[in-house]
Amino acid sequence: MAQPSQPAPSDLKDLRTRELDAICVNESALKHPWWYNLKYSAWGILFGIVFVKAEIISWFRIQEMFRFESFHMYGVIGTAVMVGLTSVLIIKRTKARTIYGEEIHIPNKEFNKGQIYGGLMFGLGWAITGACPGPLFAQIGAGFSVVIVTFLSAVAGTYVYGMLRDRLPH
Repeated sequence: MAQPSQPAPSDLKDLRTRELDAICVNESALKHPWWYNLKYSAWGILFGIVFVKAEIISWFRIQEMFRFESFHMYGVIGTAVMVGLTSVLIIKRTKARTIYGEEIHIPNKEFNKGQIYGGLMFGLGWAITGACPGPLFAQIGAGFSVVIVTFLSAVAGTYVYGMLRDRLPH
């Protein structure tokens, strides 16, 4: 298989803006048929099943976490952080490539005060609603239809952020 060519420096000049806009900075140059994306749906369904079985989507488990009554969610989150940290370190140190041979670029992030505000808003919303973005879909899929209100609120919040992004601290 032919290796994709490296992007020209002029193509990377807006990397910082793309990172802020949360656009994928590792976008593949390869084009696949639409049905290649079905594998992501299968993994998403499996991930949702694991969320349900592990009680990660349980409003009661989330409330226990915020009341410091149970270690369950802290254990799950801590495990996820350690797996993610280890994975990123391995990818960076070994200069791993995708299964198609493309370079994986993980940019270094700078700390800014917007992360504090965003984290506080995220945590407050999570504590009030008992849901964060990943489990929202699993909760809806499990039949908790009231979570649709939380989902629509998250979509509205994302839209408002997009409208106000230029005036917010980053």
